[in-house]
Amino acid sequence: MMRLPIRVTPIRIAVLAVLCAIGVQAVPPGTDEEISARLEPFGTVCRAGDDCGAATASAGGGGTLSGQEVYDQFCFACHATGVGGAPLLGDADAWAARIDKGMDEMVNTTINGLNAMPPKGTCMNCSDAELGDAVTYMLDQL
Repeated sequence: MMRLPIRVTPIRIAVLAVLCAIGVQAVPPGTDEEISARLEPFGTVCRAGDDCGAATASAGGGGTLSGQEVYDQFCFACHATGVGGAPLLGDADAWAARIDKGMDEMVNTTINGLNAMPPKGTCMNCSDAELGDAVTYMLDQL
């Protein structure tokens, strides 16, 4: 067994005790109110089936979103850039094959997802009607 070359002396024990006491007494910066505010929960978890007080994705307090609002908040990320092969907003040629399948199929694809498009286009709180309005909004831009 190898011994460490450190001798334990009463002075070293006293220094160690003082350093530990200083560390124990350390307080985070700020007033008690500021510390309490930092410790507040950021949000809450709402599970499927729970009544969490919000029926839709509207951040304004429970109203439904228009087709443009759904597009602006959720759809634009892919449909403004073409991510994953998403047809660009206003590109009639890219939308032609989808339009040929009919509105019901486009809304169904929006709700359930297809290829790189996630279900509901990441708007998990949107109703089917709001998603349909978003599809209508995008088609109106052609």
